[in-house]
Amino acid sequence: MSSTDKTIVAVDLFCGAGGLTHGLELAGIDVRLGVDVDPSCEHPFSANNKASFLLADVDCLDASTIAGTLQGGRVTLLAGCAPCQPFSTYSRSAARQGEGKRKGRGSREDWRLVRRFGDLVKALQPDLVTMENVPPLLDQPVFAEFLRCLDGYSVGHRIVDVRDVGLPQTRKRLVLVASRLGPIELPAPDAGRTTTVRQTIGSLRPVAAGEADPSDPLHVASRLSATNLQRIRASKPGGTWRDWPDELRAKCHRRSTGATYPAVYGRMEWDQPGPTITTQCFGYGNGRFGHPEQDRAITLREAAMLQGFPADYSFLAAEDRPSFARIGRLIGNAVPVPLGEYVGRTLRNHVDAYLDGEAVGKVA
Repeated sequence: MSSTDKTIVAVDLFCGAGGLTHGLELAGIDVRLGVDVDPSCEHPFSANNKASFLLADVDCLDASTIAGTLQGGRVTLLAGCAPCQPFSTYSRSAARQGEGKRKGRGSREDWRLVRRFGDLVKALQPDLVTMENVPPLLDQPVFAEFLRCLDGYSVGHRIVDVRDVGLPQTRKRLVLVASRLGPIELPAPDAGRTTTVRQTIGSLRPVAAGEADPSDPLHVASRLSATNLQRIRASKPGGTWRDWPDELRAKCHRRSTGATYPAVYGRMEWDQPGPTITTQCFGYGNGRFGHPEQDRAITLREAAMLQGFPADYSFLAAEDRPSFARIGRLIGNAVPVPLGEYVGRTLRNHVDAYLDGEAVGKVA
């Protein structure tokens, strides 16, 4: 069987800036289309990946709109990170585009995008399915509902510590794969592959707070107030605001209720993984997002690299100026690229095993 015959053709729903797609492409999967409601995703998705971009709300997407994209492939894949409303900003993106967030419909509404993903799986019946999401989804009734949408599929899922797939970050994600070709499971990642902050961003040009690298507009650091500049100078890598003199501590931290939040206003450590990269990672006071030695928060480029994006991944068209809020949202919400590659290699190995062994047959 030729390699052309074994091509996995994919559609990436809720594609964002393209982290999952980029990882799948690195693993040799032919992602043909990414779908997202946020127009800010179009440039980074299209400029860095081979796939086309469709601006659409998956919540309203008809299966017939994407069915043709999956035609012609030997094996078809429907992929995506269906946002869970209690944990994501997808609904706020939809609201900004006039799609609107429905309110007052109870807890079922919180999980509607996961349910919609399941509906599309049932309608399209792809050979393979993968979903990446937050670990708390595993304990929600909607997860069992989603599994029922996979009737006829073999299913495997596990909580993955992203450090084990080479991401320099403390983050755990729920990963699911499903196949109609035969039994499938997610292999344990290669523990011990830990990558550090130094290995990831240590070679970038130094910049000051409020400054941008003239050769890379994404390598830009947010400004710091005079007080926060004093605070970061008093911060130790891996330390907390408790290392500061009393006069620099925020009022909320001086109260007993603030004593349980030591991870804000912190510096990263060079030779350890970084913290979970969030949509607010460009702000020094939003977590342990201080640079290990420079007196500033990490830049947008550094945040993207800590999410596994290549150093030259384009998030901005030439005529655009960086917006911390907009680009930070794209970076923080992205599926880390190495996690996408881990999933992609799992699916490729699965397909190669079943097609080469002529063991293809629908799961009973």
